[in-house]
Amino acid sequence: MSPLVLLLLAHLLATATAAGAARTRDDGPPAPSSSSPRVPATTPPWPDQFHAVVVTNLSARGGGLQLIDLYYDWPRGRDLNIVRDQLSGERRWSWNVEWSNGTAFLFDSASCRTFQFAVGLLPPDWKARGAAYLGRDRVDGFDCHVWSNFVFARYYEDVATGRPVSWNFNGMYGCTWLL
Repeated sequence: MSPLVLLLLAHLLATATAAGAARTRDDGPPAPSSSSPRVPATTPPWPDQFHAVVVTNLSARGGGLQLIDLYYDWPRGRDLNIVRDQLSGERRWSWNVEWSNGTAFLFDSASCRTFQFAVGLLPPDWKARGAAYLGRDRVDGFDCHVWSNFVFARYYEDVATGRPVSWNFNGMYGCTWLL
């Protein structure tokens, strides 16, 4: 997987997103089926700081499996993604540091690249600041609220707890669990 795709995936995971029947698709969770969903009365913000373990499976599109430790730190305007390739035959690690001003550094043991994203980090209350509520759907056994941040991500959060369950970025699929 190219470093740019890896950076985009890591950036999307940090920035990022009528109940349908659960379906299995190679390109991730299905889209909600409701045409005019009722927005939840409350939209809990993300915590100001959290650690999430993200598992991505891009093998259906020729990519691989990755395990990403995501450390989100809104008060300091940054996040860190520690990316480990899985089952690749090599032990490959890379790191991605992103700042609220849109600056990002992607590096490994041999190189460092910088990128600039217009979005920067999403604030903890991004859902209440104009994200589109797309309805409810079932993903991996969870009843989820589905949100779009209008950039290129769908975000699925557990209705019961408000915790992230999954993101879908232009067909890239990652399941997320907060620790």
